[in-house]
Amino acid sequence: MTTRVMQAAVLTGAQRLRVVSLAVPEPGPHDIRIRLEGCGVCASNLPVWEGRPWFAYPLAPGAPGHEGWGRIDAVGREVRGLALGERVAVLSAHAYATYDVAQAEAVVPLPDSLEEMPFPGEALGCAMNVFRRSAILPDQTVAIIGIGFLGALLTALASQAGAHVIAISRRAVALEIARQYGATATLRLENPQQVVTQVHALTGGAGCERVIEAVGQQEPLDLAGELTRVGGRLIIAGYHQDGLRQVNMQLWNWRGLEVINAHERDPAVVLEGVRMAVEAVTRGTLNPMPLYTHKATLEQLSTIFAAMQQRPDGFLKAWITYE
Repeated sequence: MTTRVMQAAVLTGAQRLRVVSLAVPEPGPHDIRIRLEGCGVCASNLPVWEGRPWFAYPLAPGAPGHEGWGRIDAVGREVRGLALGERVAVLSAHAYATYDVAQAEAVVPLPDSLEEMPFPGEALGCAMNVFRRSAILPDQTVAIIGIGFLGALLTALASQAGAHVIAISRRAVALEIARQYGATATLRLENPQQVVTQVHALTGGAGCERVIEAVGQQEPLDLAGELTRVGGRLIIAGYHQDGLRQVNMQLWNWRGLEVINAHERDPAVVLEGVRMAVEAVTRGTLNPMPLYTHKATLEQLSTIFAAMQQRPDGFLKAWITYE
């Protein structure tokens, strides 16, 4: 009997990666195996690529890819309701590979209308869950700090909810995307205090009812507190991975801010976000396609990580294709 072989990326150390050949894994009784078509490259992967003292290398083959989609290739004997060949988005942790195995409960079927579309389900679901946790209402002023893939999607969702969106980014190209996705004002983040002055001018000195921090760094977090009005909601959507953070608790206390950590860790909640994303993209109320700016092969993954570090003009979201 011939052993089927798959390809997988292995991070062997800081900024060191190789592609290896492995036997295709067999699913357990409650699992499914997916022949992956692609995997989104998440900004949260960048610290793992760059190296931090607390990461242990080598990582498992395919890690830390977690935005995969593809077709069901095998099902465990106890699995019901999923069919061979069905196209799905999957929550797994080893999707920088041509095959992956996951629990049957960790997939969301993709309709035929999305057949030709890349679908990094976890990333799209994250945007839906951050938006849900933000509780944005019509006519509110919403500042979004950081216009990458997530920030652009949140700009579209908040605009569609009837909010007035102030998009804030260091990159001119990102602000142009934000305008296309419905932002009513765009501000270049070069001097944080200048941004505070500009937002106060736009809001009559009151600040914003909602502020979403989508960068994951200390300075944007500081800025988020300054922009949130008395009784407003500050939503932390950025992924903070480089050590401790300090906050101006005096300011947060005095303003009575409601602070939301919008990172979900319950798989059921994450999957519900993916389902909401499938519905929104299917209906056409959310269009992520212009945000998929860089496509590469598994062998080019190192190049994609380098692009994420350098953020060349036009870079928003990269994905790996296995087709």
